[in-house]
Amino acid sequence: RPESSVWTWLALSGLLGALLLAVLGVPSVDMHGPLHYAGIMDPLCGATRSVYLTMTGQWEAAVHYNPAAPLLLVVAAGLVVRGVAGWWTGRWVQVRMPRRVVIAVAVMTLIALEIRQQSNVALLTAPWTGG
Repeated sequence: RPESSVWTWLALSGLLGALLLAVLGVPSVDMHGPLHYAGIMDPLCGATRSVYLTMTGQWEAAVHYNPAAPLLLVVAAGLVVRGVAGWWTGRWVQVRMPRRVVIAVAVMTLIALEIRQQSNVALLTAPWTGG
């Protein structure tokens, strides 16, 4: 299925990026926007550090920076396994949910993550000292 291939390749690309991050470390380049310096965090704030910490086996610290990043890595790994199994067997596992449900869950999750990340401004604005 074409859409299955797209998700598999996106997941594989994300995992390869995470592996590269684990090998090279967190970039020293500042990637934050102006709102970050005003103390306004976004739901993905801390994700780079969290992915690095997850990939180096520091799960507790990773969840502390951003709980979504380890979960996204697990989901990406699942999508890659699903893709390999689909290409190997010719049968694809399909999960179907009404679009309204997916959108509602995504919005509620992002709001909860935003509130959680905003409550960690001091951690997320502190300089990175390494894992």
